Amino acid sequence: MHLTLNAELLATLAAEARLTSASIVLRSLAGTTPPFELSLDPAAALTPASMIKLPIAAAVTSLWLGSVNRPEERVAVCDANMTLNDAASPLVPGYAARLDELAWLMLTRSDNVATNVLIDVVGRGRATTLAREWGLGGTAIRRKLSGSLPLIADPEATGRNAHPAADAALLLARIAEETLPGYAWLRDALAAQEWNTKLTRGLEPGDRFAHKTGDTDEVSHDGGILELTGGGRYVLVVYTALPSSPEHDARFGRFMRTLRPHLLPRSTNGV
Repeated sequence: MHLTLNAELLATLAAEARLTSASIVLRSLAGTTPPFELSLDPAAALTPASMIKLPIAAAVTSLWLGSVNRPEERVAVCDANMTLNDAASPLVPGYAARLDELAWLMLTRSDNVATNVLIDVVGRGRATTLAREWGLGGTAIRRKLSGSLPLIADPEATGRNAHPAADAALLLARIAEETLPGYAWLRDALAAQEWNTKLTRGLEPGDRFAHKTGDTDEVSHDGGILELTGGGRYVLVVYTALPSSPEHDARFGRFMRTLRPHLLPRSTNGV
């Protein structure tokens, strides 16, 4: 890590990139020295949008390992769980989907229909309890997801979902450091992310970012496990109060480009 990188500089870089109401966590992972964690308003009460799919997926894989459910188990998609997505969902009412298929679609394509089906399978209370057991004290799964207005009918909803940047960073760190049930499957799914228009745009050739995004007309987020060419492993989570748009996605890329040299010497010039 560059010696000048501190919380003040992190805030400056976020402001220069015009990341509105930014909530940021940057932490080094095992094997990276010196170890550190920096944050900017990490517990901010921003709606998590699709970042809530991270703890839901972790709950699903945990139940697989506990033999409560199996990856190959099938569940029918019902009309009540249908909603729009940024990319058209391959799921249709009546289709009997495998649980691992649903979880993969939820993380790699951010499929809302798959998420709603899995919320039924796992249960909101059970998923929230598991999250708390993993140390995610600010996380709660309270309602299903809607890709547009009006919101889908959800009689069991008890408010907004919660998963602050601090909890997302802790969950990602546990995946990266192999201390979470199902870490390998989760890491592979995050590495296969299909939405790569935010922080990924600011990386250098050879860098790898296994991540998840979240977007609504109120917020825009990105967070994942960052492995830099030449060495260095980190978790970086960025939440913002920016409506989702290509222009705002570019701000994430600008932030990553200015942050990247402070993590390791630039691979392009060896400075």
